[in-house]
Amino acid sequence: MDDFEWIKQHEPAGPPADLRIDVPSSARMYDYYLGGKDNFEVDRRAAEEVIRAFPAIQETTRANRAFLGRAVRFAADQGLRQFLDIGTGIPTQANTDQVAHEVAPDAAILYVDNDPIVLRHADALMAQADGRKRTRVMLGDLRRPEEILAEAQKVLDFQQPVALMLVAILHFIRDEEQPREIVRTLLDALPSGSMLILSHATGDFMPDDSLTVHRAVYDRATSPFIDRRKSKVSSFFDGLDLVDPGLVQLPWWRPNGALPQGSERASGWAGVAVKH
Repeated sequence: MDDFEWIKQHEPAGPPADLRIDVPSSARMYDYYLGGKDNFEVDRRAAEEVIRAFPAIQETTRANRAFLGRAVRFAADQGLRQFLDIGTGIPTQANTDQVAHEVAPDAAILYVDNDPIVLRHADALMAQADGRKRTRVMLGDLRRPEEILAEAQKVLDFQQPVALMLVAILHFIRDEEQPREIVRTLLDALPSGSMLILSHATGDFMPDDSLTVHRAVYDRATSPFIDRRKSKVSSFFDGLDLVDPGLVQLPWWRPNGALPQGSERASGWAGVAVKH
């Protein structure tokens, strides 16, 4: 069975998925911020409203994408060969599989997202994978971690360390949906030596009026925007050992050379930690 056949088996049964092109999608808005083309007019209008209120959203999304690449490379350099990337988003450049396979061609990557459009791009993603087809994609919702784990264990070896990637996803989970418990459920299933790679949007660097617009736009989209202060983001790493430099603003996590212009405006926290 090839990978795309496996993906199709994990699509929900029933009629074709509703891509909801009349509602702004957080994934497609993110794609627009990055300069991508996989978005619709409704997404562009919503994204432009955010940009007008908070122009640094574009620096933030670029900084977040760059953090993902550095963190994946770090994990692969440390010997991890399995990546569980939840909240994947629409494939773009320097995806997790591309970065990991530069270091370790045998690395296994499982992408998970609850947006059907990600599945629609799966064939393009597979075309980027290595010849041994180590990259797979499934539909799944972070708010149901047990379901993700049940499927992930069919693909990944949970007796060996796994890099759990929650990059720019937890700020779409409301407090009442118990995000800390979700993270703990996922980590409890993973063995010692696993890593948590996490980034999270914050209001710590945003003016109050910009933050108000940001929240209002996402309230009309497919996902809310739940900005959290550094202390709240830090709690996701409880019980883990943060690697240097700890929990820092996105561009400051192990930068490669000089920081890009506008880095101080990047409104997100990032960190990587090891489970012992």
